[in-house]
Amino acid sequence: MAELRYNPFKNDWVMVASARQDRPQMPKDWCPFCPGSGRVPDSFDVLKYDNDFPALSPDPPEPDDVATDFFRVAKAYGKCEVILYSPDHTATLPQLSVEHVRKLVDLWCERFAELSKYEKSKYIMIFENRGEVVGVTMPHPHGQIYAFPFVPKKIQLKLDCARKHKEETGSCLFCDWLKAETEAGSRVIFENRHFAVILPFFSEFAYGTWIIAKDHIPCMTDFDDSQRTALAEALRNTVGMYDSLFDRPFPYMMCMYNPPVNSGGAEDFHFHIEFFTPMRSEDKQQFLASCETGAWAHCNPTRPEDKAQELRAAYNRFIGKADGK
Repeated sequence: MAELRYNPFKNDWVMVASARQDRPQMPKDWCPFCPGSGRVPDSFDVLKYDNDFPALSPDPPEPDDVATDFFRVAKAYGKCEVILYSPDHTATLPQLSVEHVRKLVDLWCERFAELSKYEKSKYIMIFENRGEVVGVTMPHPHGQIYAFPFVPKKIQLKLDCARKHKEETGSCLFCDWLKAETEAGSRVIFENRHFAVILPFFSEFAYGTWIIAKDHIPCMTDFDDSQRTALAEALRNTVGMYDSLFDRPFPYMMCMYNPPVNSGGAEDFHFHIEFFTPMRSEDKQQFLASCETGAWAHCNPTRPEDKAQELRAAYNRFIGKADGK
């Protein structure tokens, strides 16, 4: 069963997909994403793979007969795709070349453009979950793409804030934030010619960095050749920085933010990536407890300026090792 159920207290939709409860823990000696499994080509660099347990689908089933005059349900239209980063089961992003990650960026852009053509698509989220601490059951390097038939509440809030700032100041909220962070300097981790990596002034997570385009570009499909390569470099180096922080693969949730599609208003948006990180130190987890979950009132138990220093040191260690190869 897969359907959408409306939450009137948030003016938002909840995906109900009971089949995902049956997702298997993969055996250690077999992986469907590895060449030779019979599920993927014998040779590939990066690959789009339709999710075996989708919460959304282009031809969804009828919702359960649970709707009333008060309770609303809708078909779970959309698409769920898996993006394989490499045929190597144990590869990590920092171990891949910038040229290889650029192929990944191109595939993301290709799939974003294709899924945008589907008239029921309203928001396309590119994301990655990494590490057992965030619930990952498949270690093969991969991310996912969801094409939603609605604009999720958090995305709408970002867009509303950007529009309000534009009305009040005449400028882009994201551009103004980037300018203020650059002038402050203490939370900028590193940058390249087209992107900056920052631990925000308002970070809710101890190590929750943003990757943001330096130019006002709403969507990744608008990037030129140089910007796509620079994004590949920024992504690879950000994950390398994280892995160098405690000298082991670092868990995270990575979300890529593009504007809504088939909805208008893209000019007010500004492409960026956020990393949501579950660790607040090498051996302590940062839990989302009652305030964070129940009120969306986050409490960061660390000082962003201090954590930014840690991340800069980790970035320098990673670059030193990468340059020494």
